[in-house]
Amino acid sequence: MAIEEDVESCGSRATETFSQANPRQQRQKLEVYNEVLRRIQELNHEEANLPGFDDQLWLHFNRLPARYALDVNVERAEDVLTHKRLLKLAEDPANRPALEIRLVQVYPIFNGDSGDSIHSDAAMKEDAQSSNYLSRQGVHPPPTFGSSPNLEALALQASRHHTEDVDSAVHVAPHVIQPMHEITFSTIDKPKLLSQLTALLAEIGLNIQEAHAFSTVDGFSLDVFVVDGWPHEETEALKNMLEKEILKSKDQCFLKQHSVSPINEHEKTKIVSLPGCIEIPSDGTDVWEIDTRHLNIEQKVATGSYGELYKGTYCSQEVAIKVLKPERVHAEMLGEFSQEVYIMRKIRHKNVVQFMGACTRPPNLCIVTEFMAKGSIYDFLHKQKGSFKLPTLLKVAIDVSKGMNYLHQNNIIHRDLKTANLLMDENDVVKVADFGVARVQAQSGVMTAETGTYRWMAPEVIEHKPYDHKADVFSFGIALWELLTGELPHAFLTPLQAAVGVVQKGLRPTIPKQTHPKLAHLLEKCWQQDPTQRPNFSEIIEMLQQIAKEVGHDREDRCKDKSSSGFFSVLRRGHH
Repeated sequence: MAIEEDVESCGSRATETFSQANPRQQRQKLEVYNEVLRRIQELNHEEANLPGFDDQLWLHFNRLPARYALDVNVERAEDVLTHKRLLKLAEDPANRPALEIRLVQVYPIFNGDSGDSIHSDAAMKEDAQSSNYLSRQGVHPPPTFGSSPNLEALALQASRHHTEDVDSAVHVAPHVIQPMHEITFSTIDKPKLLSQLTALLAEIGLNIQEAHAFSTVDGFSLDVFVVDGWPHEETEALKNMLEKEILKSKDQCFLKQHSVSPINEHEKTKIVSLPGCIEIPSDGTDVWEIDTRHLNIEQKVATGSYGELYKGTYCSQEVAIKVLKPERVHAEMLGEFSQEVYIMRKIRHKNVVQFMGACTRPPNLCIVTEFMAKGSIYDFLHKQKGSFKLPTLLKVAIDVSKGMNYLHQNNIIHRDLKTANLLMDENDVVKVADFGVARVQAQSGVMTAETGTYRWMAPEVIEHKPYDHKADVFSFGIALWELLTGELPHAFLTPLQAAVGVVQKGLRPTIPKQTHPKLAHLLEKCWQQDPTQRPNFSEIIEMLQQIAKEVGHDREDRCKDKSSSGFFSVLRRGHH
């Protein structure tokens, strides 16, 4: 599974353009382009004979990130033409998403080192050789981007399973491994696009085994998935099924645009509708509309896909102002804005960022909160390259747990808990922030809308299964590991790769050997696959406080040992 997506958002991707690529990557890109061009011309494709084709092909490579050229299988040069065609089709809104499906085959790689059974290994090698021969004769081609070790392992597992199922492996006839389907989408690039596409595939029972997602420099996407789960060796019915699901999702999107309702049916609140305002649920007991005459916007702090964050003042108090970009306003975003205001206005806790008010009169849509002077934990760890000693780490974790415990006690699921949403004030108090995708838990106790950011996301959320507040506990466990190690979770994988690994392979970050045993145990408890096996935040607080107490005693004991050797001797040692 080789899957690409951006670190910060599950719907957006890294946009590594040609100009940003290093010289070595530029050379490799040029080599791949020349080889693909040569192969297409040798195959005598009609398109290759058109004037200026070589320039058009070069433009295609330059629209996409350098890693597209580095990953593409040059032996499948015709697939590059398919990608070029789909991207062209996607320029017309009526064609979005442009779609292509084909059968692919992955064969196991044998190294001959396995000593389980001489007969079994010999048979499997014979199978593989026969299969590769059949592949060369045109049974099914390999995936566009080669085969990752994970896919090869899957093929090997299938091959082993086949040989184990027969009485004598020596007499096995050459066995062609069950093919998979490669599905390629191209459409306009937008936030949460990958989440929508993976949900679409999951809806018809397909399992993603490998995928690659690329953004063009001009705002389009190319997403290639290798899937299993479709029982037939044909593509037409699968394409029809996908097109039907795409139409259904488009219809649902149309309905959402005409009925934005951020509250659940069971919520017994009335809607206050001010002229020219977004509808915000209200029970009439509080006032949240900001008087813009007292709001001063100063310097920009950060930029996101939907808006920009500024430092400013409101009635002379330092505040953070999240301003929505007017050009990015659409029905789904307005729903999230409305929901965030609805949730935040009710929250009062020292470990949750304090809501000050909101402007709900378009085009000046903004949310005003207290200003957190020391920024996010994510920035501290990964941009400032900071680190936490164990006592401080425990204090941070306890702060976060107290904030989350308060939210859960008030039936609020955060749904996007990660270090980027943990902010620190000037007194080093850590608070939970960003409730754009938070929800009040339904009375049924479960929720089904997929959200969050893949590196921190619980497996049940990734799989679009019903989930509850325990999804936040999983995310907390990943964030706690991040505090401990200072590393990005699953840094060696792309976010969507990590997501597939979490669900299908039980992937979890590696806990350092020197970790306090009780802290290691807590991490393992938090990211249990079964949500019911995870602790709640009141239990987590108790565990963390117990560890903090033990760490404190250990420090006191060490201090006593040092002081017993004499104050002046310590000073003398310090000067050597």
